[in-house]
Amino acid sequence: MKIRVEVDSKIEENEIIIKCKELNEEIKDIQVTLNNILSQKKQLTFYRGDTEYYLSLEEILFFETENNSVCAHTIDNIFNVKYKLYELEKFLPGYFMRISKSTILNTDCIYSIKHNISSSSKVEFKNTHKQVYISRYYYKPLKIKLLEKRK
Repeated sequence: MKIRVEVDSKIEENEIIIKCKELNEEIKDIQVTLNNILSQKKQLTFYRGDTEYYLSLEEILFFETENNSVCAHTIDNIFNVKYKLYELEKFLPGYFMRISKSTILNTDCIYSIKHNISSSSKVEFKNTHKQVYISRYYYKPLKIKLLEKRK
């Protein structure tokens, strides 16, 4: 495997591109590692009222839009964040995944999924009453991600 760094002063944002003949486990591991490194660089501050909170992302069950703002839910609290969902998607670690137009989920915190063929499926979390719904569009990608995590 070759590693090459190209310096280009004309680009606006740094970009890492992995070129491979096929997507194998080694390449997937490199991608996950890079995503984890990059996500650690971005500090996320949570707000409730006029107080700032500094939480680990592992504590977050899900992010959702609510009244034109984005809220982060933990087991027993709700915090505001100053990002849009599409911005969060860009830098959150790989264990977060969008599951609907208005929700990004921490896949490590899933306790159960109640599948519903005709409408949204329900996700429940351990040790809390909180739940979210997966749109039919995102159900299959979520199931694939969960299967990959078990391997």
